[in-house]
Amino acid sequence: MRVRFSARSHVGMRREVNQDSYDGRQFGSATLLVVCDGMGGHVAGEVASRIGVETIMSTYSVEAPPEAVLRQAFVAANQQIYREGHGSMGTTGVAALFLRDTLYVANVGDSRAYLIREGQIRQISQDHSFVFDQVAAGLMTPEQARSSNIRNIITRALGHITEVEVDLFIEQVVAGDTVLLSSDGMHGLITDAEIAEVAGMLPPDEAAQRLVDLANERGGTDNITVVIAQVDELDTPGEAAHVTITQPLPETARADPAERPLSRLGLALASLILAAFIGLGGYLWTTSGDSVAPVAPAAPITTVAPVATALPVATALPVAPALPVATAAPVATALPVATALPVATALPVATAVTPVFPHSAPTDPAAPTSTPAS
Repeated sequence: MRVRFSARSHVGMRREVNQDSYDGRQFGSATLLVVCDGMGGHVAGEVASRIGVETIMSTYSVEAPPEAVLRQAFVAANQQIYREGHGSMGTTGVAALFLRDTLYVANVGDSRAYLIREGQIRQISQDHSFVFDQVAAGLMTPEQARSSNIRNIITRALGHITEVEVDLFIEQVVAGDTVLLSSDGMHGLITDAEIAEVAGMLPPDEAAQRLVDLANERGGTDNITVVIAQVDELDTPGEAAHVTITQPLPETARADPAERPLSRLGLALASLILAAFIGLGGYLWTTSGDSVAPVAPAAPITTVAPVATALPVATALPVAPALPVATAAPVATALPVATALPVATALPVATAVTPVFPHSAPTDPAAPTSTPAS
């Protein structure tokens, strides 16, 4: 990623000492920009801002994860300033790190980071100030906050106490984006719309100078510092891949090939199991279909049941008492026909059919249709 940047700083129209500090450097494929606005008396603020910028720059390492190293750099600056001043001085701090088509912003205090894209401006950082909290709570408008006589009261700073909380923001950038860092001596006198118009239309060096001049024209009530960076070109695919390889991620890179064969094996086993179940299901369905077929012809057996109902004819056997009539004796010889009643004993066949109907009745309409659907 190719980034151009320029910076301007001015003491302003009412201060004797410029307590703002800034720096911008290339670290291999990374670009780091920092602005600090010191406080704490005639000299202390100048010292605090200088220590802040120097410590952040010296702590940064391109080999470390961006977010972690930015936070570590701010914490180190806080500790160093506190050791020097024991809480009697402090500074704001805002940093912008450009690395692999990504912008990382760290912030403590009310110095700001803006992103300007296609003429639209957006504040990335959040002010740690009393008036910003009032605006966020709906108790004050942005216009009132800009002119408030307590607008310089901040709620978080580097070096004021032993520990500090650092805000971190991540933005994906595109070619043509402009990123601006500033102390409140600039953005306290110039509106966001005006900043977007100047920084979006002019080259970084001209835009930075124009914003400093404009702040001085409006009174220059505080030190004024502006750093402007423009993203001219993003990483090419080859460059991005090269940078990624140099990062400390070897374990993740080696883990990928080991996982791919495992997933193929699992897929193969799942396919075999699925095929086995489909084959078994088809076999069972075919077998069950064959066993059901005989049941269908068994249905005519039920027609024999009416024959069984004909058995009441056997109840006509009481005619047998008429046997005393001698002439009727031949009829008695017809009684062997009654012995044919063992045919009725064939009814157990019907009883054998009886368990089939309750079993097949619920399954007969469903089983043949549901199995092929699967």
